[in-house]
Amino acid sequence: MNTPFPNTPEFSGALYTPSRVEGEVYDLEVEGAIPEAIRGTFYQVSPDPQYPPMLGTDIFFNGDALVSGFYFAEGKVSLRRRYVLTDRLVAQRRAGRSLNGVYRNAYTNDPLAAKNNTTANTSVIAHNNVLLALKEDAMPWALDPQTLETLGEWNFDGQIDAATFTAHPKLDPVSGNLLAFSYEAKGDGTPDMAYFEISPQGKLLHEIWFQAPYAAMVHDFAVTEHYVVFPLIPLTVDVERMKNGGQHFQWQPELPQLFAVVPRHGHVREVRWFKGPKDGFQGHTLNAFDKDGKIYLDMPVTGGNIFYFFPQADGFVPPPETLAASLMRWVFDLHSPEDELQPQALTDYPCEFPRCDDRYIGRQYEHGFLLAFDPQRPYDPANGPMPFQFFNLLVHLNLTSGVTDAWFPGDSGCFQEPIFIPRSAEAPEGDGYVVCLLNLIAEGRSELVVLDSADMSAGPIARIKIPFRMRMSLHGCWVPR
Repeated sequence: MNTPFPNTPEFSGALYTPSRVEGEVYDLEVEGAIPEAIRGTFYQVSPDPQYPPMLGTDIFFNGDALVSGFYFAEGKVSLRRRYVLTDRLVAQRRAGRSLNGVYRNAYTNDPLAAKNNTTANTSVIAHNNVLLALKEDAMPWALDPQTLETLGEWNFDGQIDAATFTAHPKLDPVSGNLLAFSYEAKGDGTPDMAYFEISPQGKLLHEIWFQAPYAAMVHDFAVTEHYVVFPLIPLTVDVERMKNGGQHFQWQPELPQLFAVVPRHGHVREVRWFKGPKDGFQGHTLNAFDKDGKIYLDMPVTGGNIFYFFPQADGFVPPPETLAASLMRWVFDLHSPEDELQPQALTDYPCEFPRCDDRYIGRQYEHGFLLAFDPQRPYDPANGPMPFQFFNLLVHLNLTSGVTDAWFPGDSGCFQEPIFIPRSAEAPEGDGYVVCLLNLIAEGRSELVVLDSADMSAGPIARIKIPFRMRMSLHGCWVPR
């Protein structure tokens, strides 16, 4: 490869310089002690481009999927990393260069590019004896959970007739069912949406198809015992714009934050729409539950367009430093005819990448784990400008008491998405361990840290040394053994 990666913020620095490292490292060096109770695998995926971008620049979300598995047993941990061999990546390797143009715009691809444009680079989840690598623009790709070998595109034995599949499915903690959805479900720019419930053995149990008022990004969703909620972010899709070489998404500040509420076992005629304030960006779901005819949904919300790479029609994007996502609670009163919503803040600090105790997904809960940013904490200017997605606090939030217990890793550290591991199967909610990748910017390396959820401010009880730098990732999951 003779073409260098561009020296732009999306391809440089300790967080975003491509890593491209595949391999295995057995028995990683550990400072401290890994609790014996931690037995299983922490999987995560990073957009990590194999080749420099065809158009000379690109956005972070367009990188090829590089999946990492941290395998925990007997107080030790080993690491395995493999690229997902999507049709897209295989075609690029055959050509020896990037073949893909504007993000999620196949009209701008090279003629040699694969027909399937997905990178499968956003999240991973274990289901029916495979590990699914996910991106919301196509069906998942299946991997062997142990070797991370790519098994192929996964269409649930042909039971799901949709063009896309969410990168944020949920596992019902009681039934074990996989809860998922599609948007742009009949192809680019279509307003069609669908909800699916799939058994642990892979059987499609229920589906509901419906139409949104317009095609827009629906990145994450929320589930409760009886309902699912779909947040439509005011990033809309226009196929004609794409055919002219434009972006898949465009910010529409005049549109409200829209929500579709759907009974899990209901019918299309029962879909109900709610509206939140205009010019707001709904982030990732922490959790949701329903009680006495109301749905409570907790998620970070940004007052404006945090995705600077998808500007509005006139090209305007607010300066990123003027935006911050706060954890908000939305309350949907299903007994009231009122469809206007006003969220209430649960935190007074910027935060994102929230996770709950997975045993309480869709149930009433009180513990959340998330990344936060405190601008009052020191930052070493020698590190250069703060990069996109810079979070310097790892937080355990008690939503009942409002108490925040957080660890600050120093003036050159920032985090990637955390996961929570219960101390035991019978442990109370939120009692266990928080595992998270730590970026050490000044040193140009990464660590996996383990903290006790009962005392986050004390810092890690174990620091797992990774002998190379890992690129910024998106999402992951924990699979107990």
